[in-house]
Amino acid sequence: MREEIKGEKKFEEKVLLIKRVSKKTSGGNYVTFSALVAVGDKKGQVGIGLGRGREVPPAIQKAIKSAKKHLIRVPIYKNSLPHEIKIKFKAAQVLLKPAPEGTGLKVGSVARVILDLSGISNASGKIIRSRNQTVNTYAIMEALKKLKVKNRK
Repeated sequence: MREEIKGEKKFEEKVLLIKRVSKKTSGGNYVTFSALVAVGDKKGQVGIGLGRGREVPPAIQKAIKSAKKHLIRVPIYKNSLPHEIKIKFKAAQVLLKPAPEGTGLKVGSVARVILDLSGISNASGKIIRSRNQTVNTYAIMEALKKLKVKNRK
């Protein structure tokens, strides 16, 4: 067993969604699994990845590898978001607002997990129009990409 390699960061991983996908073929059914995973270091870095495989564990491993490749930096201001943001991504509309200290994460579904993994502990928000968790996840990530750094005074 090797000890932690220098420069390697510790990321926390959370499985957001596992789907069983069945495809009809001439030989019968072809069953695969699709996994959506979020990774983050709780210090401003977060990423999501989608992986597919014949079984669940390989699909999750592929998703984790993909998520670590697609990390983004999220600006954090006083353990919250730097400013309000409203974004439309495909069918989903996302509204994220900063919240005062002690409020907690008042957002639903996958947004809570992604914000928690990024290190944001106080925020409120709403996902409108879409119940598709995959699209909602990508919409949250697009909103976080568009956040600007707030100057401290």
